[in-house]
This record gives sequence, structure tokens and C-alpha cells, in this order.
Amino acid sequence: MPREGTGPDFIEALARGLEVITAFGPRQRELTLAEVAAETGLARPTARRILLTLEELGYVRSDGRGYALTPRVLDLGVAYVRSTGLWEVARPHLERLVARTNESCSIAQLDGSDIVYVARVAVPKIVGLSVQIGTRFPALPTSLGKVQLAALAPAELETVLAQPSRSGLVPRWQPDRAERDAELREVRARGWALTDEQLALGIRSVAAPLRDGSGRVIAGVNVNCHAAETPVEKLLDHHLPLLLQTAGEISADFARLDAAPHVTLPAAP
Repeated sequence: MPREGTGPDFIEALARGLEVITAFGPRQRELTLAEVAAETGLARPTARRILLTLEELGYVRSDGRGYALTPRVLDLGVAYVRSTGLWEVARPHLERLVARTNESCSIAQLDGSDIVYVARVAVPKIVGLSVQIGTRFPALPTSLGKVQLAALAPAELETVLAQPSRSGLVPRWQPDRAERDAELREVRARGWALTDEQLALGIRSVAAPLRDGSGRVIAGVNVNCHAAETPVEKLLDHHLPLLLQTAGEISADFARLDAAPHVTLPAAP
């Protein structure tokens, strides 16, 4: 995150505050003042003022020894999800897909080299990785990530994957460039992606892209299952056709939502 902008309207204090928030992560859930200063490169007095401000606003809490984010930070992400209208559009479709497959279904979007979950309908099953709104995983070893990476131009793909993951997870699949490109070519050609325990043991899923009215891929939707319970054949023969139908329905609804006229009403006198 740049701390110094290129124009007179850049607010450096806001950039520093966001930098402090993003210093926390899966392996850094609680940080001391010294650690926050070290992570961000800020002077300790500056980091202290920002932390105290965030604490007063309710985004950070302190136990006297260190600082941690509060659930209020989720409001920032939820505002993004609500602003897209994606969850409202996807909810009934995901619920029907879950009812027909008896598997958890999710929507995620790219954020750098990661995917971030923005919508999910889950079934109560024991899986190796916990997933909720806001969870992030490395994009390449996930079906949700593959369908979005496959839609990128070559130069953009390299730029995206050059960014370090912020998920804190090391995936099982570590392909070289040739293997990676071959996999994404196959995904691009068939229009869907499969991941079979490439992210973690026991995790198997299939995903399809979601598109806006212009045909641009804006997200991915998947069916996720436990590898010990659901064989690949069932995932592809039964779940995949339902998933592709659902992806088409969500994309069509989202395109209609995006194309609808937006009217701003005047404020009441």
C-alpha cells in the first residue's frame, strides 16, 4: 500500500491507518506496538496514535499488552459485498444448489494472488479448512481461483501471481510455470475448474466463472466437498451440470441488476 500519493488529494493519514489494519493477519492476530511499527515501517509514536484512534472507533482492542482487530472491521468488507448486490442476487441460487447437491457452495473474488469469499451457503460437514465470509486462500490451487485466473490476459496474470499471498496457507500444489499455464489453458477451454486436494488434503471442489453483462469474469462459484465422501465422478457427473446452470442463472441476474437504471431521489425538504 503506497504511503505517499501522487496528487494533492492523497490523505497520508488515512493510508497509514489502513496500513496498520492490514498489518494483522492469520498468524499475527495480536501485535504489540513495537510489532505494528515494525510491520508497517511507521515510527512508534505514529503507530501508537493510529492504534489509539482505531481503538476509540472500535476497530481495535487492547488488553494492555498488545492490540487485536475487533469484529467491527468486518463492517468494511460487508459494505463492499452489499454495494455490489452480489449476495442478494446469489443467495436463492446458492441455496437451491446446496439443496440439490447437499454440499457447501461459495462465491469468491480475486484479491491479488488470493481469493476472498464473499458469499457462502454451508452444510454441516467436517472439512479440513474453515471457510467463512472474508476467508482468503491462494488462488491458483483453488477451483474458484483457477476460473478467474484463466480469464486474465497473460501480462495481467503474471502481475497478479507475482503478488505474495496474504492467506497464511501453504498449498500442497506447487506447479512450475509450464504446468500452471497448461492447467489454466484447460480451464479456459472447458469453462470450469476442478481442484482435487491441491489446496489441502480432503478438499475437492469444482467451480465455474460468474460474469457481468459485458461478459467479464467478476467472480467464481463452486461446489465444495470432502474427498473421502464424494468421488470425482459424482462431482463431475452430478454436481457440475447443476453448478454450470447455477452460474449461468446468477450471471444473468447480476447482468440484469447491473443494467437496471439507478435513480437518485432528492432529499426530503
